[in-house]
Amino acid sequence: MAEGGQQRALNTAFAPPPPLWKHFSPGNVKKLEEIKKEASKSDDGKPRKKEWSPAELRSLTLPPELRFLVPPEIPSGNYSVFGEVQNLSTALPSLEEQGIHQLYPSPSKPGPNGEASAQPSQPLNHAYYLLKISKSLLLNFLEFVGILSIVPDQFESKIEDIRNLFINAHHLLNLYRPHQARESLILMMEEQLSRTREEIRQMDKLKEELTAVLDQLAAEGADVGSTLEMVTEDHQMVSKSEGHIAEDSQLVWDIIDGKVDG
Repeated sequence: MAEGGQQRALNTAFAPPPPLWKHFSPGNVKKLEEIKKEASKSDDGKPRKKEWSPAELRSLTLPPELRFLVPPEIPSGNYSVFGEVQNLSTALPSLEEQGIHQLYPSPSKPGPNGEASAQPSQPLNHAYYLLKISKSLLLNFLEFVGILSIVPDQFESKIEDIRNLFINAHHLLNLYRPHQARESLILMMEEQLSRTREEIRQMDKLKEELTAVLDQLAAEGADVGSTLEMVTEDHQMVSKSEGHIAEDSQLVWDIIDGKVDG
C-alpha cells in the first residue's frame, strides 16, 4: 500500500517534496560542520582548512539523520524525475528513436564503417516544414471539429494525428537550440565589444580635452609642472590639517570619556 502511494506521489504533476527535507535543519547542518571540523584535524590536533568533496563526506561515519545532507553522486546515463526517465546526453534524440512517426526527412547517416552515404542529402529547410506542419495543424483541427459534430466517439485517431504534428513541430524547433545558443553568445559578445569601444572613445575624448587645456596653459606662459606641484602640495597640506583636526577631536572625546586625565 505504501509503495502504491509513493508511486502516485512520483507521478503527480506537482509532487510534494521528498520526506528527507525534514533532515535539513539548522541543528543537523551544525552537527555536520562539527563532524567535518573534527575529521579535518591534523595529527597534532590543530584544525586545518579543507574542502570536503561528496565522496569524502560519504566515507565518514555519519548518523542516519545526517546522511541525507551529503550530496549524492553525479548521475550517469539516465535518471528519473517524478516518474519520468530523463537522459543526461545533450544530443537531441531523433523521433524515430522515440518511436514517433517523423513527418520531415532526416539527414543521411554514415555507414557502419564511417563511410559517407551514397545519396547525399540536401540541408533540411526547417522553415518550410514548420510552415507545412502549421497548415496541417489547422486542417486537422477543422477535421477534428467535424468529427465531433458528426461521430464524436471516433475522435481518438484525429487527436493522435494532432499530437504527432505538435511533437514534430516541437522537435524541429529544438533542432534550432544550438543555433540559438551561438547567436545569443555572438550578440552578447558584440554588446560587450561595443561597450568597451565606447569606454575607449570616452577616454580618448577626455585625453584630448586635457591635452588642449595643458596646451592652452603652456601657450599663456604658465608653468604647468609647477602648477601641478602646487596643487599636489595644497592637497597634502589639506590632508594633514584634516588629520590634525581628527586627532584633536578624538583627544576631546577621550577626555570626556575619562580615558585621558585632564
